[in-house]
Amino acid sequence: MRIAIAGAGGRMGRMLIEAVLDTADLRLTVALERPGAASLGEDAGAFLGRDTGVRTTDDLDALAGADCLIDFTRPEGTLAHLEACVRHGVKAVIGTTGLDAAGKQAIRAASQKTAIVFAPNMSVGVNATLKLLDMAARLLNSGYDVEVFEAHHRNKVDAPSGTALAMGEAVARAWGVSLDKVADWARHGNTGVRETGHIGFSVVRGGDIVGDHTVYFCGTGERIEITHRSSSRATYAQGSLRAARYLARKEFGLFDMQDVLAT
Repeated sequence: MRIAIAGAGGRMGRMLIEAVLDTADLRLTVALERPGAASLGEDAGAFLGRDTGVRTTDDLDALAGADCLIDFTRPEGTLAHLEACVRHGVKAVIGTTGLDAAGKQAIRAASQKTAIVFAPNMSVGVNATLKLLDMAARLLNSGYDVEVFEAHHRNKVDAPSGTALAMGEAVARAWGVSLDKVADWARHGNTGVRETGHIGFSVVRGGDIVGDHTVYFCGTGERIEITHRSSSRATYAQGSLRAARYLARKEFGLFDMQDVLAT
């Protein structure tokens, strides 16, 4: 399967390139970067001291040489890449976070023409955690206050993280409510007594934290904590490759990691 990597010069992009190069059934054929990026024209494996024969480019029509794109970039970049994927009949694994409602709608529309896995977190462990949260929320649906905490590196630009939102949505869905109606995104000053049935969010940005997430179920006399901590982006890369393999059997449609892990 021929793989294209977007954001090839970034931390996640490099992790993905290394993962593809170390996999027998996948072949790196395209490495994309934004116009003006320092790595343009370089061999995609230069940071590893490896000659792949794939030069980093900003030409989106290069996607014609791929079967599937893996994209963990920014919303505006992802949507431009997705248009090119539709144009060239390329499938897509999208892990980009911070997409607004219009961006998500664009992904849904594109999925009518090509196959897409779109998930806020490609980690197998995180997706197992979402299952645990669904179970806990159904059991602890009364008498417990829920708080979602997340921490990431200082360069992450969106908050709360896509994974934190997915965790909040898992709890809200189990409770039969819309997250938008019960989420408390920030607290400052005299906020009054905590409202029953709401889901609070808190965020840390600093250093090189890969990603920590904890959901607290706080009751009277006890507290249940469900935590996932990432120590390496390798887990996201391996999940993404698994998603790409899943798409090999799909012509079109929108899928998430729960679909991937069910096979």
